Amino acid sequence: MARKAKIEREKRLKKTVIKYAPLRKKLKAEHDYKGLSLLPRDASPVRMHSRDEFDGRPHAFLRKFGMSRLNFRKLAHEGKIPGVRKASW
Repeated sequence: MARKAKIEREKRLKKTVIKYAPLRKKLKAEHDYKGLSLLPRDASPVRMHSRDEFDGRPHAFLRKFGMSRLNFRKLAHEGKIPGVRKASW
């Protein structure tokens, strides 16, 4: 489980990115890089980090499923992820 502060920081960062997205798009279309540099740093989507939706784990994140490998494995064994089953040969 990630620290609560890290999870909350990511949520705040996500809100900031969404808030400034239209303005960033407009400034980029106009090639106004001076205006872009005046925006807050956290307004850049590059600063966002992928985290597990369940416990906030930042490492071993599977983009396709939006969770870490640990939660993916647990839910897959329980049969709670449609279309996923354990391989055997």
